[in-house]
Amino acid sequence: MKFTAQQIAEILEGEVEGNPLVEVSSLSKIEEGKEESLTFLSNPKYEAYLYTTQASICIVNKSLELQKPVSATLIRVNDAYKAFTQLLTYYNEVKLSKSGIEQPHFIGEQSSYGEEVFIGAFSYIGNNVQIGDKVKIYPHAYIGDNVRIADNSIVFAGAKIYSESVIGENCVIHGGAVIGSDGFGFAPDEKGEYQKIPQIGNVILEDNVEVGAGTTIDRATLGSTIIRKGVKLDNQIQIAHNVEIGEHTAVAAQTGIAGSTKIGKHCLIGGQVGIVGHIKIGDRVKIQAQTGIGRNVDDDEVLQGSPALGYNDFNKSYVHFKNLPTTIKRINEIEKKLKD
Repeated sequence: MKFTAQQIAEILEGEVEGNPLVEVSSLSKIEEGKEESLTFLSNPKYEAYLYTTQASICIVNKSLELQKPVSATLIRVNDAYKAFTQLLTYYNEVKLSKSGIEQPHFIGEQSSYGEEVFIGAFSYIGNNVQIGDKVKIYPHAYIGDNVRIADNSIVFAGAKIYSESVIGENCVIHGGAVIGSDGFGFAPDEKGEYQKIPQIGNVILEDNVEVGAGTTIDRATLGSTIIRKGVKLDNQIQIAHNVEIGEHTAVAAQTGIAGSTKIGKHCLIGGQVGIVGHIKIGDRVKIQAQTGIGRNVDDDEVLQGSPALGYNDFNKSYVHFKNLPTTIKRINEIEKKLKD
């Protein structure tokens, strides 16, 4: 797919400086630009590459003053980084603009789908499933019975959505994600053997949620595991039964959240964080990578360490415990002198 500089400028509401008919078919970094590729310059540190890049089109700020001639056609905009991001979004929408129903596939009884949907080959859709308009279900996806998927959501190849799950509008579920698998519920009997506790709840993803590849979200024992609107989940995260994650919280990869924990709005949770069950984490909390959370957390706390300390307390303590071998050696020397 090719675009001219003029077409791109119209999308970005920019101004062409150079050949408006030059065409591009790919994107590139400015230092790696090749003919028929488009790039951008927003960081002044990379300005030197503007004069050597082989890219055919470069998006730049209107305020940029050229120090040398350039071979690329320029598209001048108010904010080059923002404009390039806008263009990436547009490009992705065009790339993913599939519709139609491929063969073979399976759609169960009493299931329905809206207009302009895409259902990829070898996908399985169970009974009594409701699929909205412009939903895309890629090949080898599994949609269980009684699932609801609202308008404009995307289920990528190999994702699994178990029965009774509810997916809101504009959600994205990446390949290998599992939504609605059983929670980890077992009870020991008199023989010490574990008996499974049926997990009969569901999972609810509200609007604009993104779930990364390989992430698993367990269904509730009773009620719902709820991921509120705007939440962004990275790859390979484990979210246990009856967890609730508040609006616009972001969670990085390999984090594990145990059952029935409630996390507030606008939190930032780093990679490999471990969070115990049955606690409450407030709003706007920031948790550094590899932190272990074993207590309730108030609004606006910033935490690090395992078990977690306040961020400033952790840094002050680190100054001391990184020097423990030297400190112990000094104490031993003082004790020897006192003994002598």
